[in-house]
Amino acid sequence: MPELKLRKGLHALGFRFRLHVRGLQGSPDIVLPKYRSAIFVHGCFWHGHEGCPYFRIPKTRPEFWTAKIMANRARDSAAVEALTQQGWRVLVVWECASRLNNGDNLPSAVAGWLRGSQTSAELSQETLSAV
Repeated sequence: MPELKLRKGLHALGFRFRLHVRGLQGSPDIVLPKYRSAIFVHGCFWHGHEGCPYFRIPKTRPEFWTAKIMANRARDSAAVEALTQQGWRVLVVWECASRLNNGDNLPSAVAGWLRGSQTSAELSQETLSAV
């Protein structure tokens, strides 16, 4: 659901994008070729968002879950690194950011990043509440 909220909000703001581009490392969730930007929408649990209230290692089979989440993190950072080396701007939007104020301010925060010049960034509940 966080990805759908973001997509609807960006579309309403006039942004046009492609989805899950297989030719790019990590198949970014949203790709805006005009801005040479790729956006990944990460679930806090599945991608191990440290310090987030929505992430914790389950008590059942913790070794399995730790290994799985660490592999996801390694894959994520490799994708971001590869895309930035190819000249793409990369934004990681965490699930918790879409939960803050029901995600209402998320599309405008992403739009601000797209219009800016930052090469890479992350949006989370913590960074959005500071804005």
